[in-house]
Amino acid sequence: MTSNEASQSDAEVVAAAWSVVLSYGTDRIDPVVPRTAYSHASLRVLWPMVSHGVLYLSRCTQYPWSRDVGTAFPQSAGGYRVRRESDRTLIGVAATVEEAYELIAANLPDNCGPAVVGTADDL
Repeated sequence: MTSNEASQSDAEVVAAAWSVVLSYGTDRIDPVVPRTAYSHASLRVLWPMVSHGVLYLSRCTQYPWSRDVGTAFPQSAGGYRVRRESDRTLIGVAATVEEAYELIAANLPDNCGPAVVGTADDL
């Protein structure tokens, strides 16, 4: 298999995961959240997963996932706190979901490319 074929395979796996996440209803996540993240080309190539109503993005498709991409946590008073778990950095506070995902896209790790099939150890 050529590296081009491997990349296509990785891309297909990620695209399938996005298809599932984008189909979730309000019982799992506010549908605006994954749609907003997906609207950023640099984020739609990352692995999406949802837990407790929060969208997480990873540079790999299997556990242990990378933890160096920001996550937007909704706040009870409104807005979002955007944090990066790898170094526990508060990237910023955003009033809207659009602003939150702009912050995430603007603060991706260096050399952040499409997600790969594998774990964080494979990066």
